[in-house]
Formats: sequence, structure tokens, C-alpha cells
Amino acid sequence: MSIEVKQLTKVYGQQKAVDGISFSVRPGEIVGFLGPNGAGKSTTMKIATGYLQPSAGTVEVAGYDVTKDPIAARRQLGYLAEHNPLYLDMYVKEFLHFIGELQGLKSANLRNRVVDVIELVGLELEQKKRVGQLSKGYRQRVGLAQALIHNPPVLILDEPTTGLDPNQLAEIRQVIKTIGQQKTVLFSTHIMQEVEALCDRAVIINHGQLVADATLSELRQSGQSLEEVFRQLTT
Repeated sequence: MSIEVKQLTKVYGQQKAVDGISFSVRPGEIVGFLGPNGAGKSTTMKIATGYLQPSAGTVEVAGYDVTKDPIAARRQLGYLAEHNPLYLDMYVKEFLHFIGELQGLKSANLRNRVVDVIELVGLELEQKKRVGQLSKGYRQRVGLAQALIHNPPVLILDEPTTGLDPNQLAEIRQVIKTIGQQKTVLFSTHIMQEVEALCDRAVIINHGQLVADATLSELRQSGQSLEEVFRQLTT
């Protein structure tokens, strides 16, 4: 499995933000990780990427335990955080070179990889601009490019389309769909249209607990829309 979550729990004081959830993502899948605000999605993703320690349970990325072998696990994944931290004063191409160097890329390999990810996410016309000059949609593309720079097999994207206008939404969804042809992608969202457009399978949590892990066709077997099923599972 590309991502294996087993009995994952995270406790803050008396509150269980994540409560014993288990699921897996197979190689080559694009899986939507769904739930209302406060359901535990971001906490789960921060644990999976090594930014938080679990209270109990495990997460493996490409066979590496993120707690026991965090460096090896991080080498296997690219992460786009919900609020997409970027250096706004750097130029796009300069920023990607900087991130590539941090990831251990060098010389021709680094230069070639920067060219490749700029083309992949559609930043050719923006690469000589400062990041701070870009629209939010293009900043999200820069975030995707930095997550991809070291060519990881696994991508974890936390609310990658939050705050985008309809045109930007369509563009970023297409980028993710293209990336998903070569990568395993787990992305969180509460936008059902996004799941319909990109995913074959959805993992749904509510109040920190797993409430569904099924293909979209299985979720729709009752004859209801995906949005209606989601509403019933999360109320």
C-alpha cells in the first residue's frame, strides 16, 4: 500500500481529534478524504506527513512508518498544506530551485526537474514572476510544484482548492487529475463535486471516527446523490 493508516488516534487534552481510524490507499489511486470542518482530516494528514505525533496507532507511507522512520517516509511523499506556506518575495523558478536543493537535488537533475514540474502544473508563463504577484490559483500551482519537485510516489493534499474561483477550481482539478495518472493521491475536501470529478473512492470521517470507506458507486447504491449520502453520514 502507498498509505496505510492503522488504528490512528490523536488526543488533545480530553478531546479525541482522531479516534482509532484505519484505511489504506493503493498505488495509483486518487482518494478523497472527506468530512465536515473539525472532523479530523487535517490532523490525520499532519500525522501522515510527520508534522504531528500520534497518540496511538501508526501511519506508513510507501512501507515506511512515519514515526519510526520519518526521514525515509518524507522522501516518499509530497505535501501541500491547507494554507500553502510560500516565500512570497522569491521568484517562482527561484523558489522551486530552492525547494529542490532542500530535497537533495543537484546540478542538471535539479534544473531538469524544475522545468518538468513547471510544465506539469502549468506555470510556464508565471515562472519569472514573484510568488507574491500571483493569483491564489497560481499560488496553489506553485504549492503543487514544490510538493512534486523531488518526484515522490505519494501526494497528500490538504484542501487544495479552498478559496478558488470557479475557473481556478477547474484548472487545479485538471492538474490533480493529470498528476494522479502517475502518483498516488490522497486529498481532503468537503466539496462533493470535487470528489465526483476526481475520485473513484472516498474515505469519510466525522467527529474523528471513520464512517465510510467505499467507491463512489457503492456510496450511491441507495439511489441518493453523493452529497445526500455525505450529509447523512456526517450529521
